[in-house]
Amino acid sequence: MASSAASSHMNALQSKHAGLEARLRDEMARPAPDTAAVQAIKREKLRLKEEIARA
Repeated sequence: MASSAASSHMNALQSKHAGLEARLRDEMARPAPDTAAVQAIKREKLRLKEEIARA
């Protein structure tokens, strides 16, 4: 059962990471990307990537 919960948690993390990647692409595609938003998204992506690596 724990394995299933861990797998579900990993899937949720990967889904969030993919969502952040999409938000980053959208922001970068704007004529004048908001650099603060870009940095915040990148920080959150890195945090999730580190959490995925630990799992």
